[in-house]
Amino acid sequence: MGGSCTQRRPAGRRQVLFPFLLPLFYPALCEQIRYSIPEELAKGSVVGHLAKDLGLSVLDVSARKLRVSAEKLLFNVDAESGDLLVKDRIDREQICKERRRCELQLEAVVENPLNIFHVIVVVEDINDHAPQFHKDEINLEISESVSLGTGTILESAKDPDINMNSLSKYQLSPNEYFSLVVKDNPEGGKYPELVLKKTLDRETQSAHHLVLTALDSGDPPRSGTVQIRILVVDANDNPPVFSQDVYKVSLREDVPPGTFVLRVSATDQDEGVNAEITYSFLGVADTARHVFSLDSATGNIITHQPLDYEDVKRYAMDVEAKDRGSLSTQCKVIIEVLDENDNSPEIIITSLSDQILEDSRPGMVVGLFKTRDQDSKENGEVTCNLSRDIPFKIHSSSNNYYKLVTDGALDREQTPEYNVTITATDRGKPPLSSSATITLRITDVNDNAPVFHQASYVVHLAENNLPGTSIAQVSASDPDLGPNGHVSYSILASDLEPRALSSYVSVSAQSGVVFAQRAFDHEELRAFELTLQARDHGSPTLSANVSLRVLVGDLNDNSPRVLYPALGPDGSALFDMVPRAAQPGYLVTKVVAVDADSGHNAWLSYHVLQASEPGLFSVGLRTGEVRTARALGDRDAARQRLLVAVRDGGQPPLSATATLHLVFADSLQEALPDLSDHSEPTDPQAELQFYLVVALALISVLFLLVVILAIALRLRCSSSPSAGGGCFGSVLCSNSGPEIPPNYSDGTLPYADNLCVPGNQTNPEFNFLTSVEHCPATQDILNKDSSSVLLASVLTLSVEADKNTFKQQAPPNTDWRFSQAQRPGTSGSQNGDETGTWPNNQFDTEMLQAMILASASETQGEAADGSSTLGGSAGTMGLSARYGPQFTLQHVPDYRQNVYIPGSNATLTNAAGKRDGKAPAGGNGNKKKSGKKEKK
Repeated sequence: MGGSCTQRRPAGRRQVLFPFLLPLFYPALCEQIRYSIPEELAKGSVVGHLAKDLGLSVLDVSARKLRVSAEKLLFNVDAESGDLLVKDRIDREQICKERRRCELQLEAVVENPLNIFHVIVVVEDINDHAPQFHKDEINLEISESVSLGTGTILESAKDPDINMNSLSKYQLSPNEYFSLVVKDNPEGGKYPELVLKKTLDRETQSAHHLVLTALDSGDPPRSGTVQIRILVVDANDNPPVFSQDVYKVSLREDVPPGTFVLRVSATDQDEGVNAEITYSFLGVADTARHVFSLDSATGNIITHQPLDYEDVKRYAMDVEAKDRGSLSTQCKVIIEVLDENDNSPEIIITSLSDQILEDSRPGMVVGLFKTRDQDSKENGEVTCNLSRDIPFKIHSSSNNYYKLVTDGALDREQTPEYNVTITATDRGKPPLSSSATITLRITDVNDNAPVFHQASYVVHLAENNLPGTSIAQVSASDPDLGPNGHVSYSILASDLEPRALSSYVSVSAQSGVVFAQRAFDHEELRAFELTLQARDHGSPTLSANVSLRVLVGDLNDNSPRVLYPALGPDGSALFDMVPRAAQPGYLVTKVVAVDADSGHNAWLSYHVLQASEPGLFSVGLRTGEVRTARALGDRDAARQRLLVAVRDGGQPPLSATATLHLVFADSLQEALPDLSDHSEPTDPQAELQFYLVVALALISVLFLLVVILAIALRLRCSSSPSAGGGCFGSVLCSNSGPEIPPNYSDGTLPYADNLCVPGNQTNPEFNFLTSVEHCPATQDILNKDSSSVLLASVLTLSVEADKNTFKQQAPPNTDWRFSQAQRPGTSGSQNGDETGTWPNNQFDTEMLQAMILASASETQGEAADGSSTLGGSAGTMGLSARYGPQFTLQHVPDYRQNVYIPGSNATLTNAAGKRDGKAPAGGNGNKKKSGKKEKK
């Protein structure tokens, strides 16, 4: 706005600059709009069409808040039309006093954008005051000796109106002695003088009564009168005479009351009483009479009250000198008041923004104020400054107006409000200053994203938690206000299945508390990670993300599981053979167990709960290896039973038991009679006799069978010599190699003696073995529940003895035994450590893995085929099917991921190969079912 700078002239004409010339002259224009109005207009009278003169529409009047401001607000703006209206009574004489030109300065203020315009309202005088004399009656004493033409100055009338409405002439009532002469005052105005035109005669007429009338030039004219009473006295023919007609003096405004100003002096050539002179003020305004006092005898003028340059800058007074004969004269006294710097500058806040956005750019106008100093010249020149370290500055506008603008970036979160102190200082000596403090409040914008209190969160949660349990609480703060600082939480992403995420966890949008929607199982889910988002409600919204990792802790909720020894497919117990010559420390077998838990909850220990012969065997605390504690004695039973407990390291610990059946024998034939006896003899002598009888019976039966088979085969071979090479091809299909004597001195386990006892052993004489690799009719003979099957097979072979030559069965090959590197345990190269030391290298770990997988194969039943013989090569017989590295499981649960190895960073992995669909050889050659039926 401010595009039109219009001036109203007193004559009522309005001159408007053309809009296309305004940009050229705008800097030089005063931006003043002038209106002329007569005084004493009624309230609500229209002064001028202010909005129209400013180029504003009717809608802009309210939208841009058009208003006027002044020290004394005599006008206001019509909110509907934008016209400038009279608000209060306008009395030119009261407002402007003695000034010839009466101009009222206003400021028209508009907003959006903020700007001001200077409006000058010229108040024109109307004839609302009649001339008025100071007194109602003038008493004069005129000597009769006064010569014709002598004049007597009369008191002037006062008319506060100006120009045509001011005092213009005097009239004297008709008489024959006096006439009236009107003279001009050097200071302006007119004063009357009474001139004698006819000689007075006191004896003829001692008093005269006249009426003096003062008239102005108004339309209609107004007048005031005063009564003049003239007393004719005796002759006093010399009036007083002042030393000078005009006295001028300058006086500082800060002089105290009682200060001598000047002395007026008049002389009278008369003598005696007619020469006595008295001084008095003549026609002086009441303000001057109160400020100054005149000594009537001496003519000294002194100050009676403090002077104020800002109130009255100049005093003009008439002083009359009058003698006792009533002759008088007058002089003019002019007192100039000198300004002193006794007024501090004033700061007037005109407009102030109530909303300052923190993202406001530098240069935005936030306030408008002006300064005023009633002093003059340098004492009234003002400069303004702001307090330091604030992002605001001052731009000078015009006529002591200033704009307060931004001068830097604003941040409400750092400084929500500023107390701006404006200091105004004049250039007087000494300078005076004043200050005003305004508060500028910064309005918030959404310029801060939420910030999490932690860079990431890691939470430990024990498994088997209750659904709905609080897992953790994330917290983010936003320094913004209101919706800009209100934070809500949500789950943005997760490494869990997206569809199942809601069934696992949820988060409270208000509090940030993360809840578990289900009970977690460490064995199924050990850890998962969430990406949480904190989002404010600003526009536009801002957000921040944080990761929350939940570690599901393990509880001891799984008991150990024994993998070996395991029961056969029919529920029968397995047994292990121990050579009778086993030395102390001999590795008999190994209890293999796993625990689905992890850490200490899966750290297993092995303990002997019950033993047939205490002290004969020892169990490794951590390895589960069963070793002989001493050599076998004569009084020790051939059959031993161990009950081993497996405990984990949890609190409280969980446990499982494993039963081991051990038989002391040097061969399978020797072990079978022992297995057939269900009762353990308490008398060693009776037990020895029992073994001897059984052995003798077996030898006799075997010898008889051999003789019968030899005769039958001999007859068959004699009748068919060409078939002699295959006499035993259908009976003894053995692939065993050269016989190697067994050697147990290295502590290896004689796995060929791990047998499975048939359920019925009433015919123990059938105690030899046949190969079933190429004999399907006799496959898995040793695993049948009745020895009658074995007998039937032998008899079948006897019938066909004529077609085959008899061949003596070779003794079992000892190469099937494990080598030192293939021994069971945690390592194939060394014995298990009883102190609990676990494998510490990859090779030991792989061996333990093979051992666990081989032990688990026992649960597969008759998984191994009958292609192996008792005399197979090393690593393919006995426990080789359980511990051999070449054996893998595909359908057995993998517990290696949960096995914790104390003292080592090794953990079982899924490195085992897949089952190739073919069981290793000798799968059934090392086990027998110990069916414990009583002898008939």
